[in-house]
Amino acid sequence: MTLISRAELKAQLVSFAHQIGFNSCRIAASAKPAHATEFREWLRERAHGEMTYMERGEEKRCDPHKVLPGARSIIVVAMNYFQGELAGDTPASTENRKRGKIARYAWGDDYHQAVESKLDKIDTFLRDFGGQQKCYVDTGPILERDHAAQAGIGWHGKNTMLIDERLGTWFFLAEILTTLELPPDQPVADRCGTCERCIKACPTGAITAPHRLDARRCISYLTIELKGPIPLELRPLVGDRIFGCDDCLDACPWNRFAQVSHETAFAARHSTIGISLREYLELSDAEFRAFFKNSPIKRIKRRGFLRNVCIALGNAGDVSDIPALERAAADEEPLIAEHAEWAIHQIRSRYATSLRDWEQRSASCTEAVIN
Repeated sequence: MTLISRAELKAQLVSFAHQIGFNSCRIAASAKPAHATEFREWLRERAHGEMTYMERGEEKRCDPHKVLPGARSIIVVAMNYFQGELAGDTPASTENRKRGKIARYAWGDDYHQAVESKLDKIDTFLRDFGGQQKCYVDTGPILERDHAAQAGIGWHGKNTMLIDERLGTWFFLAEILTTLELPPDQPVADRCGTCERCIKACPTGAITAPHRLDARRCISYLTIELKGPIPLELRPLVGDRIFGCDDCLDACPWNRFAQVSHETAFAARHSTIGISLREYLELSDAEFRAFFKNSPIKRIKRRGFLRNVCIALGNAGDVSDIPALERAAADEEPLIAEHAEWAIHQIRSRYATSLRDWEQRSASCTEAVIN
């Protein structure tokens, strides 16, 4: 083990983290997370929906020492994934090429793999100084935003997302619990002020109050975490979103400072920004797995993804989409078939209403001419 002061070790660590591609690296003490009590209340309210892993890891999430006994510091790193407005409102323009919206974080490769490989390098670096580590990228029982805020990576936005004044909201967080004691950084001030744009932007009203999120209404939860049917009353509100939702992030004024990421793994794929909704519906299970290999979209499987695609077509499609939806309605997967039938009904109802309105206007005009 190399002998070195804590301050020198921290300086070397931060420098190394930046060298391997992290945009921020800061330290928090391994203390109880600031919102452990609120987290427990949130679970009791069942606001986490079907995310049972939240309950299973409750005790560990509220005490880092139950994750890594002997932990003395929590290293929090952030990595920018912003790709600019490359896909913006992906051409839902051309009539027969309607495309669904996919959250920006999923445009490229699976971030778990990209970030984990870098965490392994930090783990090896710290082992040379006698440290034992536990590393997580959105996969372990830890209230990461609390520790990130304590370390000064950013502050808690009113939509519960962390905000960094340089990166905006477009970054991944990862944590390294270590038995090494490192000088902690200071939190940064909350700079949201009276702004509530993120709350007003939520299509389903999932942000019920500042810093309060009911996951059961969140489109990211509905399109990714929920395994069964999406509730009928929420389907129209999902719009054309087929994997996640960026609306509350897009609304944040701090994102005007965001810079495009240099990490090539996060670059947008043709499979996420260049494919029409109809084309997605034609994917077999094997084609889906090949199409989304190494993509975060693969985790919801074909049944979940095509469920979402059917809803998007039900909300944004027209009568020309009905043949593709009729084929989906005959799919052997009941979840896909049920949502395809719903979409067909939505389109027919919408166009029947439009046709009746047109016929009524036409009749009125004819009558006016005769008279």
